[in-house]
Amino acid sequence: MNYYDRLAPGYDELHAEEQLTKLQILLQHAQFHGKILDVGAGTCIVAKHLGKQFTVISVDPSKKMLDQGIGERHVAKAEQLPFAAKTFDSIISLTVLHHCDLQQALSEIQRVAKPKAVIALTFLKKSSKLKQFERLLQTFFGKYEKLEANQDFLYLIKHSH
Repeated sequence: MNYYDRLAPGYDELHAEEQLTKLQILLQHAQFHGKILDVGAGTCIVAKHLGKQFTVISVDPSKKMLDQGIGERHVAKAEQLPFAAKTFDSIISLTVLHHCDLQQALSEIQRVAKPKAVIALTFLKKSSKLKQFERLLQTFFGKYEKLEANQDFLYLIKHSH
């Protein structure tokens, strides 16, 4: 059993408020639309808050975390998203990517994003992978907007491929 499987039953009590704060900041700065992919969805906080307005597809490697959520859910890793290319109009990932192979995860996010997709990613400020993440963001997506929220940086990307 992995860390997040053990944490699943109490995850929202510990982290939902912090995750929701980041989502609300993103909502103030980005116009999400269409079909939304939540990468590293955990307990599906994005689906719980945007699921009435949008179709939200949640992906997480922990089935027990997803079991706490709602809507369409898939057990999968960011590095191997089980969707066809150019599927999503918007992609959100809240404080997950520092756990991933960054090159592979960003490659997959780019692959499943439709042209003109809105992509919003948050990344742990204290991660040793932060500089690598920003270099790869530049490589994969070019221009991005960077915001701050407590322990994270928030990145907004308007995908153009």
